[in-house]
Amino acid sequence: MDIRYLLSLQDFRNSIGDAWTPFMEWVSMFSTTYLILIPIFLYWFWDKRKGLFTLTSYYLCMVVTPLIKLTACVYRPWIRDSRILPAGDSITTATGYSFPSGHTTTCGPLSGGLAVTAWQEKRTRWLSPLLVLWVLLTGFSRNYLGVHTPQDVFVAIALSVLSLIVTAKLFQYLDEHPDREDRFLLGAFLFCWAGIAYITLKSYPMDLNAEGKLIVDPQKMMNDGYGDLGKMIGFIIARYIEKTWIRFEPLKRDWKSAVLCLAGLIPMVLLKRYLSPVMREWLGSHWGKLAFSVIYAGYAVALFPLVLKLAGKAAKQK
Repeated sequence: MDIRYLLSLQDFRNSIGDAWTPFMEWVSMFSTTYLILIPIFLYWFWDKRKGLFTLTSYYLCMVVTPLIKLTACVYRPWIRDSRILPAGDSITTATGYSFPSGHTTTCGPLSGGLAVTAWQEKRTRWLSPLLVLWVLLTGFSRNYLGVHTPQDVFVAIALSVLSLIVTAKLFQYLDEHPDREDRFLLGAFLFCWAGIAYITLKSYPMDLNAEGKLIVDPQKMMNDGYGDLGKMIGFIIARYIEKTWIRFEPLKRDWKSAVLCLAGLIPMVLLKRYLSPVMREWLGSHWGKLAFSVIYAGYAVALFPLVLKLAGKAAKQK
């Protein structure tokens, strides 16, 4: 049934000459590359707690996704059925195994977390349905492009919802017991390293094609796992540093502060474009991805907040 659905979407794509393909590729790209900048800006500029809530749910989902992917080891649709021909350049960005959809588990907690926080205020409540629709559109784009089955997307959305629920419960608990946050950070830190050991040492399918070559190279499939687990490791380290020594508060909500925070997002785009490949070249694909993820999260959660704190002190001295 899932293959028939993808084939029907493929027939539709062909019937309209791939007219919607560039848009669907852009949706997928934006959700995994630029969407995270919105909650980071929220964390820096508007509301630290709300931004942290969305980021926490995202990093939590990033831990679960690779562990499921590299346990289930489900092949991509075009490997399972040669009639599936992914659209455009989507096959080059569809890294890792298929189940669940990584693009959707990236978008789900980010856009979903923003929807939750937007719903809490009447003046922004209208944004919530749009943000939820963006999650659904991102999931559909993965089906439309032929790189994920409906099951991949449905489970990814379920994981996103679960991560938001768990994060909400965690925040509620830590509001009552703030002294216990370090325990959670340490537990999550150790869990991430256990996860890295697991995905490194476990066995993987070693199916061969007609030419005697591996259909899927497990080493390549592990790349995203190292990167995703590294995101949480970086977040944990940065969160501990920020809450222990930095303790920044967003600056006054004026245009100068907004411009400063927008400027702070530019290095994040440059880091992803230029530093990521350098780290992989220096340290190898696995550890390079992990190291970059740690640096990226560290900049967002601790380093630039330190800049904001220093800027706030300078402003008060004038």
